[in-house]
Amino acid sequence: MSEKRGVRFEEAERCKGIILTSIALTTAGLGWLLRGSPTMMSAVATLGAYLLTGDRYQWIYLWKKTHKRDFLGLRVLLATMFRIWRWEKQGQSVVSRWAEIAKLYPEKKAFIMGDRALTFRQGEDFSNRIAWYFKRQGFKSGEVIALFMETQPEYIFVWLGLAKMKVTTALVNTNLRGQQLIHCLRIVGCKAVVFGDEMADAIKEIQSEIHDMPLFQFNSPERDGSTVLQDTVPLAAELEEMSSETFPIVPTNPRDTLLYIYTSGTTGFPKAAIITNIRFLLIPLGVFTSARLSPADVVYDPLPLHHTAGGVLGAGQAITQGCTVVLRRKFSASNYWSDAAKHGCTAAQYIGEICRYLLSVPAGPSDKAHKVKVIFGNGLRPQIWQEFVDRFGIGRVLEFYGATEGNSNLINLDNKVGAIGFLSRLVSSIYPLTLVRCDEITGEILRDDHGRCITCGPHEPGLLLGKIDPKKAILTFAGYADKTASEKKMVRNVRIEGDCYFNTGDILVMDHYGYFYFKDRTGDTFRWRGENVSTAEVEGVISNLVGLKDAIVYGVTIPNTEGKAGMAALADPDHNIDIAALSKGLKTSLPVYARPLFLRILPQTPLTATFKLKKKELMEVAYNVNVCKDPLYFLDQKLGEYVPLTQKMYEDIVLGNIRL
Repeated sequence: MSEKRGVRFEEAERCKGIILTSIALTTAGLGWLLRGSPTMMSAVATLGAYLLTGDRYQWIYLWKKTHKRDFLGLRVLLATMFRIWRWEKQGQSVVSRWAEIAKLYPEKKAFIMGDRALTFRQGEDFSNRIAWYFKRQGFKSGEVIALFMETQPEYIFVWLGLAKMKVTTALVNTNLRGQQLIHCLRIVGCKAVVFGDEMADAIKEIQSEIHDMPLFQFNSPERDGSTVLQDTVPLAAELEEMSSETFPIVPTNPRDTLLYIYTSGTTGFPKAAIITNIRFLLIPLGVFTSARLSPADVVYDPLPLHHTAGGVLGAGQAITQGCTVVLRRKFSASNYWSDAAKHGCTAAQYIGEICRYLLSVPAGPSDKAHKVKVIFGNGLRPQIWQEFVDRFGIGRVLEFYGATEGNSNLINLDNKVGAIGFLSRLVSSIYPLTLVRCDEITGEILRDDHGRCITCGPHEPGLLLGKIDPKKAILTFAGYADKTASEKKMVRNVRIEGDCYFNTGDILVMDHYGYFYFKDRTGDTFRWRGENVSTAEVEGVISNLVGLKDAIVYGVTIPNTEGKAGMAALADPDHNIDIAALSKGLKTSLPVYARPLFLRILPQTPLTATFKLKKKELMEVAYNVNVCKDPLYFLDQKLGEYVPLTQKMYEDIVLGNIRL
């Protein structure tokens, strides 16, 4: 029996022995009780034969190993689904939920940043002023206003105030400039822009091109005295004259659009994902329930508020659950644990490469001088998981999988190292996610003779799809402002004619126990020497070998050569990467086909706002010595070591004079 068809042989055989013993004892006991009744004895024998026929005893083994985890997952899922169902039946919106929370904890701190804090009452007052002010300016329900501001406590209450009058807020990434910024404002039809004074230069650059949009500049209390940009409204000063009287709640459908959040992506222009009221309520609730948090918990959220992780999942713990949330304007690895300790945080967030950055900071007394009992997020690499937990004394890691716009969510509830979540293999139909076969290079879904998608088995990489069911809030897909982009994310006729699934674009692997592991994004995998190479796996290995520095792996084309060769860009601002040691380490850690043929040493890492590694620009330059000014290395096939890539060597590679 191969490992891909069942549980590990030795474990299954142990299970078989246990079952045989149990059946023997049961048969003997029943035989004594039934005094040798032929009919009943035959029934018992038949049951024993049935359980041991084929692979059935393996399913009993799986139940034995996973039933506690599965019951926990079922409890979390049902609790979340029931509460969301109830909220939707009640017509609950984020505004109405906030009103309940603000009444429960008026004097409690809602958001803290540095030495400044806003209580729930102060947040309610501020949001009321925002609502009354923009109503007076003539803005109407259904219109869109952009919010272009760095993290601060008032950020949340600006969009919450606009939501009170059913104006949708577009949360614009503060890293955007020029045409990308204009694109984000235009694609959702923004009628105005609220921007922080720290964004004044970026707005000034495009001011002539967005002259049809009124501009409201908010001067943060931390930057008192900042200059107001010409032809803009000084919002902070204007708000002081507004009443904080409760703004009447406007009836809202839970499926109405609350926010637009732009997918950061690593290529092209951002897409505006639709965040409905019910989705905003769902995201923080799911983590709140899974992490077993309570309103007494203090959550550390050092992530940007214009993205889902920081602005919905993190900040939502205050807005919808009543927790205190500690913010930070910009993430700092060296201050992460000292911040958490200073504010008495009991839970903390991470995303992308943050955990690796935390490990790269020299060990110090603040590593365990905190009260954090659970840390939640996504992107903790399996290679550093255990080291991270041990060094920082983390009781529970709640790694999850999900996308801003997607309906395919997984969560790791039992600290399984490396897993991004699980599905019960015994009752997998409860939550309709599926892995289907695809071309790992192009992402094209493979289908059988009947035109249906082919389901993957254990240890078989596949594309994750999530069934779209508009009737269930937890399975809906609201899509993007661009309907064409929404349609591209849907896959139809997956299992039966007419069904529809959300395409995550991610390739995952499921083991025999139902745990899922991230493998790659479609398109990030490349083929070399007849083998598929996972960039994520190679990045993890290289990062460990170079002291947890950033490593970006991608495939590059070589003229007249089949497939793509591996190339790794390494961030080395301190100039201390030992190329010879790296070469030696790769020999023992990776198969020949997965070892990068080229290396590029970067002075700094190109990152998205959510700490994901950018690849597009690096792939375009590739190993061209005439364009790239950074140090380049080539894996000499005879020496088996990396050597500096010279002009002559580059030309020989392009002309095919160097045998690969």
